[in-house]
Amino acid sequence: MNGSPGNPDWNQMRALLTTVEAGSLSAAAKRLGLTQPTLGRQVAALEESLGLAIFERVGRNLVLTEAGQRLVADLREMGAAAERVTLSAAAQSQSVEGVVRITTADIYAGHVLPPLLEKIRREAPAITVQVLAVGQISDLLRREADIAIRHVRPDQDGLIARRCKDTAAYVYGTPALIERLGRPQTAAELARHDFVGALENNDDFIAEMQKRGVPLGPDNFRLATQSGMTAWEWVRKGMCLGAMVEAVARQTPEVEIVVPSIEPIPVPVWLVTHRELHTSRRIRLVFDMLVEHFS
Repeated sequence: MNGSPGNPDWNQMRALLTTVEAGSLSAAAKRLGLTQPTLGRQVAALEESLGLAIFERVGRNLVLTEAGQRLVADLREMGAAAERVTLSAAAQSQSVEGVVRITTADIYAGHVLPPLLEKIRREAPAITVQVLAVGQISDLLRREADIAIRHVRPDQDGLIARRCKDTAAYVYGTPALIERLGRPQTAAELARHDFVGALENNDDFIAEMQKRGVPLGPDNFRLATQSGMTAWEWVRKGMCLGAMVEAVARQTPEVEIVVPSIEPIPVPVWLVTHRELHTSRRIRLVFDMLVEHFS
């Protein structure tokens, strides 16, 4: 659809709405899979098409004009309507073919899901499974995914959550590294060594370990990454210690539990989908197979 004063381009409108919601051109470009200059040109083209000044520059920041604020309010209503149409169409689809998107952490995508994906290929070969192996939680309400595997219960309205069998996480290391560390026997001895951490926040893990008498602090995390797969590779190569769920560690014979006497950390597993999507046969099929897989 080409833009005109009476019929602006939806891609340009989406570019504007995403820029406002993301807070910056760079963040919006990343979300839409575009370059920042391309996104900027789309927003500028929308301004020209409508004959409106949507943004004004205040210092280094872009601030919506009054006209821009009114336009964005209307665009939000249009976006919500478009999402409802998409959800309704997906919910009414009774075909067992098509795409199902699953979002999960990369470590689960690489180590836990493969047996399930093979089963889907055997039993429902017309279904294409797309796995979003991302660290952040994808937004099911915006159709970034159809099913999410999470470790916390979602609190958004309109979602269905099914708790599966909990798993547990231990602290692992390679035998060579554990020997080099003098084979820690107690929680205090374990706390003297280096762990792989997350880039932004290790507070929850530190709190769980402190409950178990392991006095970890920020200085224990000399290596950090946003990728679970990368972190586990570092542990597997003997670079540091790291926590991991049993389902993954069982597939990694190069590692062992460092101090078996320390109580494991319980890790809940939630499967989440949209209430309307739960009536789609292909999504219901994959959801039920996931429930069985994690049970």
